[in-house]
Amino acid sequence: MLILAATPIGRPDDASPRLVAALGAADVVAAEDTRRLRRLAGDLGAQVGGRVVSYFEGNERERTPELVEHLLAGLDVLLVTDAGMPSVSDPGYRLVAAALEADVDVRAIPGPSAVLTALAVSGLPVDRFCFEGFPARKAGERDRAFAALATEQRTMVFFESPHRTRATLAALAAALGADRAAAVCRELTKTYEEVARGSLAELVAWADAQEHGVRGEVTLVVAGHVPVVADLDTDALRALVADAEATGLSRKDAVAQVAADTGVRKRVVYDAAHAR
Repeated sequence: MLILAATPIGRPDDASPRLVAALGAADVVAAEDTRRLRRLAGDLGAQVGGRVVSYFEGNERERTPELVEHLLAGLDVLLVTDAGMPSVSDPGYRLVAAALEADVDVRAIPGPSAVLTALAVSGLPVDRFCFEGFPARKAGERDRAFAALATEQRTMVFFESPHRTRATLAALAAALGADRAAAVCRELTKTYEEVARGSLAELVAWADAQEHGVRGEVTLVVAGHVPVVADLDTDALRALVADAEATGLSRKDAVAQVAADTGVRKRVVYDAAHAR
């Protein structure tokens, strides 16, 4: 079987006993960084019993067929990344898809997750959330993506590198509003763990105040859009839909946008747009 194993995001002692056992039992261990794997195994006092191979973004396309061959030959393959759960902004999805296509059993050993940890400590609503991964590096592409999320009502989680955190916070403030609540979760579970909470504007100021710049691994949590239910009659709703269509949106997308912006139920907006 293929086993996806979560590894600690900071403290080695957050590793589960199942991970320690799996490291010793697997026939093949595919690791994002083999040196980090050896270091983690040493910290845990674990013996890696099987063959260790590298499996990272640069070679996963070429190595996936090899690992599937091992699986079809009856070997157990354990996949680990540097931190957290494989496939979540880390290598893994390609191998999982190929294994399932080959009718191979896929299991998971759960464990630490920066996404869930950041959500839990952010102080923002967690009943509905979405994970957006790393924002695009190019400013134009990033800003378009953020603009598309302006009316997203779920709490949003992003990963970001420390040297781009300040620019990303500023871009989020421009797209979502400077007063949108958010949290910067830095070095989660590690010695210098820090969670800065406030509006996006306040967090931009927080980033500016860091003497040596933002440091460490960063997870951003941003509150979703809270629509204000407007008291609009049929004519007003129809006009708003027409204005949205004039920007190039289809009728369906225009109705959805007006509903998100006004808080009026989508069916009510649809009926208004089609009323004579």
